[in-house]
Amino acid sequence: MKEFELKYGCNPNQKPAKIFMHDGSDLPIEILGGRPGYINFLDAFNSWQLVKELKEALGLPSAASFKHVSPTSAAVGIPLGEELKRAVFEDDIEGLDDSPLACAYARARGTDRMCSFGDWIALSDVCDEVTAEMIKREVSDGIIAPGYTDKALEILHTKKKGNYNIVKIDKDYVPDPAEHKQVFGITFEQGRNNFKIDRELLSNIVTKNKELPESAVRDLIISLITLKYTQSNSVCFAYDGQAIGVGAGQQSRIHCTRLAGSKADTWFLRQSEKVLNLKFREDLGRPGRDNVIDGYINQNEEDVCAEGIWQQYFTERPEPLTKEEQQAYLATKRGVALGSDAFFPFSDNIERAYRSGVDYIAEPGGSVRDAAVIECCDKYNMVMAFTGMRLFHH
Repeated sequence: MKEFELKYGCNPNQKPAKIFMHDGSDLPIEILGGRPGYINFLDAFNSWQLVKELKEALGLPSAASFKHVSPTSAAVGIPLGEELKRAVFEDDIEGLDDSPLACAYARARGTDRMCSFGDWIALSDVCDEVTAEMIKREVSDGIIAPGYTDKALEILHTKKKGNYNIVKIDKDYVPDPAEHKQVFGITFEQGRNNFKIDRELLSNIVTKNKELPESAVRDLIISLITLKYTQSNSVCFAYDGQAIGVGAGQQSRIHCTRLAGSKADTWFLRQSEKVLNLKFREDLGRPGRDNVIDGYINQNEEDVCAEGIWQQYFTERPEPLTKEEQQAYLATKRGVALGSDAFFPFSDNIERAYRSGVDYIAEPGGSVRDAAVIECCDKYNMVMAFTGMRLFHH
């Protein structure tokens, strides 16, 4: 396939639209179902790079959930505990523990379920039956993977009345070292960001505490690779083999940190006893439960515990999850890793990160206020590595 005609570009008025190889060669993909659009392909090709790089860096099957060209989360295939299975609505899946790829998908899709609604999925390995069964019941726009088992493909073809977007990519495809894009009719060219993120990148530890356990190394690598494919400015919190809070596309770095931290807090609180034991009505679907859980935790626009409202969602009126209870629960959670795509200009980022359990940080360094940032890390006995490498993505 030399080119693929798209229905339209970013918006319906942007026509004509297509994808093709600049040198006239064949596209490195096969479309096995549906008709992906412009934004679908932006998500597909960015998310594929992320999971491919995670697999190469950590040697574990990887998955990512993408929306509007940024990951809601990315994860590697580590088994899930029972509380986490319940929190991500996957405790009823048979064979989950036997499929590392399915574990990676459960983590990535379940981290920020509200943002993952209608997502694009990327898998580093051939999609198996267990993973396909999980995808089948989620609201999703499409998937990219290096292959699919026959049974997995059969399952995925049942989504959206057979119109679910399914893309197979050549796992050996290597893009040209130079990339181009046009803005306002003007062509930009730059070298592709092939910078390798690995253990060595974390060797320059600048804090007094220099004890960096392997679990933290893994999580920092996950956060940094996730940032590499996240719209900047961006900050990523990671824990237990997955990104648990992504703050993307903010003009101020403290806003990135606040956004990522609040998402990480919500992810932890989804696993708290009160949330796990909410008595939902059987007719409330998975997306509806996600919205209600978010409202229950964050006390958003609607008080889901109020008289006349709780009956829409629950069979029993829940007791509110108070701020004091939230703070007490979150105080037990430490060991979170944080990556930043550029240096922290002020120590307020460290203060906010510490509130969400961060003990390990990786950032480029190079700010005129590095000393103040390091001093704040030392105050909390954090470990911080200067990578020397910025990871902006636009």
